[in-house]
Amino acid sequence: MVKEHHVRVYKSEEKLAREDQLAHKIAKVAADPVAVTPEVTDMVINRVIDNASVAIASLNRAPIVAARAQALTHNPSANGQGAKVFGIDERVSPEWAAWANGVAVRELDYHDTFLAADYSHPGDNIPPILAVAQHVGSNGQDLVRGIATGYEIQVNLVKAICLHKHKIDHVAHLGPSAAAGIGTLLGLDVETIFQSVGQALHTTTATRQSRKGEISTWKAHAPAFAGKMAVEAADRAMRGQTSPVPIYEGEDGVIAWMLDGPDASYMVPLPTPGEAKRAILDTYTKEHSAEYQAQAWIDLARKLHREHPEATDPTNVQSVLIKTSHHTHYVIGSGANDPQKYDPKASRETLDHSIPYIFTVALQDGAWHHVHSYTPARAARPDTVDLWQKVTTVEDPEWTRRYHSLDINEKAFGGSVEITLTNGTVITDQIAVADAHPLGARPFAREQYINKFRTLAARIVDDAEIERFLAAAERLPQLAAGELDQLNITAADGVIDLAAAPKGLF
Repeated sequence: MVKEHHVRVYKSEEKLAREDQLAHKIAKVAADPVAVTPEVTDMVINRVIDNASVAIASLNRAPIVAARAQALTHNPSANGQGAKVFGIDERVSPEWAAWANGVAVRELDYHDTFLAADYSHPGDNIPPILAVAQHVGSNGQDLVRGIATGYEIQVNLVKAICLHKHKIDHVAHLGPSAAAGIGTLLGLDVETIFQSVGQALHTTTATRQSRKGEISTWKAHAPAFAGKMAVEAADRAMRGQTSPVPIYEGEDGVIAWMLDGPDASYMVPLPTPGEAKRAILDTYTKEHSAEYQAQAWIDLARKLHREHPEATDPTNVQSVLIKTSHHTHYVIGSGANDPQKYDPKASRETLDHSIPYIFTVALQDGAWHHVHSYTPARAARPDTVDLWQKVTTVEDPEWTRRYHSLDINEKAFGGSVEITLTNGTVITDQIAVADAHPLGARPFAREQYINKFRTLAARIVDDAEIERFLAAAERLPQLAAGELDQLNITAADGVIDLAAAPKGLF
């Protein structure tokens, strides 16, 4: 049974025992040698494929080009063979592979998600854990176990501790989870993992300004930085270096000064000893390249495009009112009070966090594309701008309640819409979860993950390389020590021009 652990702030004189600290409890979960269940193993494979899909589609986007160029200046370090960088057949030091590959995975905002008290993309755990696994020559089963731990810790932290209401970026849960996953991968002892988790948290707390207003390229870099810090934290802890203690509960710690303060109280669920790590099964991926809360709205807009084509013409529309959860309204809706969310010249990173924009384009096009739906020309189309300005959001308490529900069968990320036409007709509809959600109209299974990979890799990766990668990924648990390089994907000749990368210090 999952056990809930009470976490609060302790004054220094209270002398909180090490084994009672959250970081130590996380370390014990990571060090538990419990077997991974077949269904969790299958989902790990799905997410390895999913990460590769979105990474390969990003290979020539500016943040990836820059991150890859940085990584390529750092040769493999002494105690291993290095790790591969997505798209090319080159090895670099593992922390830099985690950096470059982490940026590639996150850039399009197109991989898996988990939303609860906070939000996350737990697939961000895979690049740093895989980089370390390749560097030290781990086998596939070790990698599966490490990834299962990364998901377990991040999902359970997200269930219990809200970061965003204190304007702390959600990657503060990723640093500890990736460090824990690396600890599992390497079979480290509890004390070493404990120190690694503490250091990873300490170095990955930052504000949410990276996801506010004019959203910059740092949005893709933030989780990659957390993964890189987790690799470095593991290295330091393995060398006997210690972390701030207690990192969560201390009176000058993260909770007391960055989160809910000295009177904070959380109940954090963690598996008991011998209990399988199953949290990855609570997560869900994206069919569309946009913020997760937009997934269901794209699907609903596509439906309305088919059923009510008159609503796609702004001359027919008086207003579009989206009733949704607190998070959707205040973070990616009009409740954010970000004028950039209505700006045709806004960055791609900003537009994929704008429900008014996303709903408008999906309604007009009846489709969504990870490139075409975000082009400056598409955003600036006069009829789109006209309709876009008529879309507003409002919080609906019932959709907020369902968003935060702990009942997986009730939890929802959608809402209802009212489109008022100029002739007085009101079109109403609603959606609870995205079509690709496990409870949606067309849930993603292995077939859909593979199709997503094939679609995004087309014309970027040779057919033979596509088939080779998919075959390797599907036999992940059977890959022997030193065979994890097979999980890298090499782009076709001419796709990547390394000489065109921007110059920096390294």
